[in-house]
Amino acid sequence: MNDLADLNNRFAIPGHVEFEAGPSGLILARIDNHHASASIALQGCHLISWTSINSEPVIWLSHAASLAPGKSIRGGIPICWPWFGAHPDDDGFPAHGFARTALWQVQETYAMDDGATRISMILPQQQMPAHMWTNATNLECLITVGETLELELNTVNRSEENITLSEALHTYFAVSDVRNISIDGLDGGRYLDKVDNFKPKQQQGPATFSSEVDRIYLDSRDDCLIRDPGLGRRIRISKQGSDSTVVWNPWADKAARMGDLGKDGYLRMVCVESANAAYNVVSLTPGAQHRLWVRYSVEALGV
Repeated sequence: MNDLADLNNRFAIPGHVEFEAGPSGLILARIDNHHASASIALQGCHLISWTSINSEPVIWLSHAASLAPGKSIRGGIPICWPWFGAHPDDDGFPAHGFARTALWQVQETYAMDDGATRISMILPQQQMPAHMWTNATNLECLITVGETLELELNTVNRSEENITLSEALHTYFAVSDVRNISIDGLDGGRYLDKVDNFKPKQQQGPATFSSEVDRIYLDSRDDCLIRDPGLGRRIRISKQGSDSTVVWNPWADKAARMGDLGKDGYLRMVCVESANAAYNVVSLTPGAQHRLWVRYSVEALGV
């Protein structure tokens, strides 16, 4: 159970983490330490903010986002699991899986030796809808808030059958103006262009934005860097256990139809997602484990 008083009694750490009621009754873990501040909704184990000391927010959350039970949150870091995008066999199932709207449970909190704060959450089997996912599976997420932000998503196949899954950390990054940023680390990479009916293409130079972008970069394992002259910074995205990178911005028309991005919200965000999608799905034999790990760091933009 995620009782607020019990959570604070068992897991609050002075100077690091406490739990509080958020909008519509959602429970949030609030982290404040010497390095950064962050907030995480227990619904979805959804990180909704991370701001390093003396810096602008790194993670973007829409002003029009709905923080309500059972609803996906526009912004932050949704956890897409155990499928990314539409379900491969049943279009009646929710896009991007059920983990991002399910209720997770806190397992442990830690005050790290370097002053960072770590929280561990699991998605209980009973929160995995049996009609959508029949496999016995352990799912854990570790979030470490410090000078950098780290997330680790661990899946263990506890069933007696092989399982196949796709996944993503669907991270929304805050930018000054998406029209003026670029993303390094994808040059020469093959991608599926979802805007152009999944047509295979190849990246030439940095990724830039002047219209809707929705791409799955395949066999993409290198660091990506979001260069943002308007904020004088670059955001480095390092990862392991992720063979795909998804880059997304809906642009004006689609953003207006979506309704929860807020006025001109699409200009202030870009999604660079560490994923295993399309041809890069994960296959797990009985007892096998898969680890998807990412680290986000902020660097000064060089001259």
